[in-house]
Amino acid sequence: MKKLLAPLLALCLLAGCAPAHHPPEESAAIIHTVIGVSQVGAESGFRVTNTESIRSVFTEEAGYRLLFEDARQKQENQIAAIRKFIQQQVDYILLMPLCVTGWDSVLQEAKAAGIPVILVDRVIETEDDSLYTAHVGSDFRWEGEQAVAWLEETFREAPGPVNILHIRGTLDTSAQLGRSNALEEAVAQHESWSFLAQLDGDFTQAKTYEVTTQWLDNQPQRPDIHAVYCENDNTALGAIQALEERGYLCGPEGIRVISFDATRQGLDYCLEGKISLEVECDPLVGPQVEKIIQILERGDVPDKHYYTRERLFTPEDLTREFIDQRPY
Repeated sequence: MKKLLAPLLALCLLAGCAPAHHPPEESAAIIHTVIGVSQVGAESGFRVTNTESIRSVFTEEAGYRLLFEDARQKQENQIAAIRKFIQQQVDYILLMPLCVTGWDSVLQEAKAAGIPVILVDRVIETEDDSLYTAHVGSDFRWEGEQAVAWLEETFREAPGPVNILHIRGTLDTSAQLGRSNALEEAVAQHESWSFLAQLDGDFTQAKTYEVTTQWLDNQPQRPDIHAVYCENDNTALGAIQALEERGYLCGPEGIRVISFDATRQGLDYCLEGKISLEVECDPLVGPQVEKIIQILERGDVPDKHYYTRERLFTPEDLTREFIDQRPY
């Protein structure tokens, strides 16, 4: 089924029916590149926009046929989807991997079938990096390091301890590991920094609200919180809701909230001052993925990693006009 061409129309020339000076019309066939997409799910605003970016680029009008599978946050669903794509003999597989490990076997099957696999957004851990052709997305470790550098500057003159509440994303994802590891190493290096707790928010607002509420309500005394490190905007919104319901102030005069993604809603909270730092994570990678496929179509070899350019935002950096024109 790979690179199937629509059959050319047979030209039937009947004697005396086709004037010699009037050439027959040619039939232009559309060649469809078939792409299988295994998306993690729709757990966050980032993820929904990431899916929309892929769908907007790989359209029928542009010559693509997209086979889309929503894994609903389960790796076994992604593995099943990849095997289904192999059976369907797609031309390319786009994988947004839920977690970093457990992919070698199924990706070896894709490699044996001659189907290039492009990792989108997140990365995987494997001793054989030939199992995937390229990766396009964010450098999550870099993002975490930028957030840590901002924390260091913000609390450089702090007179006492710096108590941090850490809301992690989905465990064992490359986004969670990159952002968490940067913070954990910084806490180990700063004697005055300490974790009040590390809670698992699973990158969702509802889960974060639930776990933060439970933790706050189970403390024998009201915790003195200086910073909340949230690993995406949805966790930040859930944490802020739980904190404000219990009388905490989020902002320069209260708790400093750090968040990742920089969605419009996250930037709204940042403009209000409730989020002190937004670290951008760009979901609009569809055009870059297409460039990689075009490189492969030409028979060339793409780079192994393509990292998106991302920025940091504080309330002072933002205006209403800037947020309103954001595409996500």
